[in-house]
Amino acid sequence: MGYLFAVTLLWAFSFSLIGVYLAGQVDAWFSVLIRVALATLLFLPFLKRTPPPLACKLMLIGAVQLGIMYSFYYHSFLFLSVPEVLLFTVMTPLYITLLNDAFNKQFNPQFFIVAFIAVLGAITIRYENLDSNFLVGLLLVQGANISFATGQVTYKRLMLDKQLDDKTVFGWFFIGALIIASSCYVLFGDSNKLPSTSTQWGILIYLGIVASGIGYFMWNKGATIVNVGALAVMNNLLIPAGIVVNVLIWNRDADLLRLSIGAGVILFALVVNQIMTKRAN
Repeated sequence: MGYLFAVTLLWAFSFSLIGVYLAGQVDAWFSVLIRVALATLLFLPFLKRTPPPLACKLMLIGAVQLGIMYSFYYHSFLFLSVPEVLLFTVMTPLYITLLNDAFNKQFNPQFFIVAFIAVLGAITIRYENLDSNFLVGLLLVQGANISFATGQVTYKRLMLDKQLDDKTVFGWFFIGALIIASSCYVLFGDSNKLPSTSTQWGILIYLGIVASGIGYFMWNKGATIVNVGALAVMNNLLIPAGIVVNVLIWNRDADLLRLSIGAGVILFALVVNQIMTKRAN
């Protein structure tokens, strides 16, 4: 659980950094490419000989969880504010539980209940007066949510019972994402909208090495340790964390009472998951 909490704090800054400094100013496809390329370079030195089937599966997971997810995610900031993007990630826990149940060919009420409570908590932190672009933004975020959920569930299942040091194979994850990011930039990128300030370059470097490289490694490592219910809840803890950072640093308006209540409900879901897991065992 410690891995997931640490990355939640790390990623809480990413939403605002993208929304404030990159969205609409730097080509989204280029941002994705640089971010994934730097993360790939970070893990290449640790890469060891890997059985081809495992390497291919890791590349596919990375292509979906990172490559495709970022393609949706970065473009959503062109239609939504930072708090709205955060809010619309509320469905990720349900996607995680539904995907896990689909793989198991069964319905697990514990994980669904916990995820549902977490969703209620995130909905408590809601924003009004959405503009006409909200539907497009909503669909883009849902595409990102489904991609992110798919990657988490499949990575957790793939690495189950494997006696491997994750960092020695995680480079394949980023290589898969890099293939998608490179292809998208070649096809759709705008070379006229490259970073023009040292701040933008600095943010891209931070997002690539720290938020993506270290962040995704720790997040997926954490996903292999906790159960699906806890993983689902931790996905929604990003919402209040991201909004708190956005409000405190970038002075966006937010209903602090709703934020506190919503965060409390999400933490309650985590407690419920722990209690139900202990009883089941």
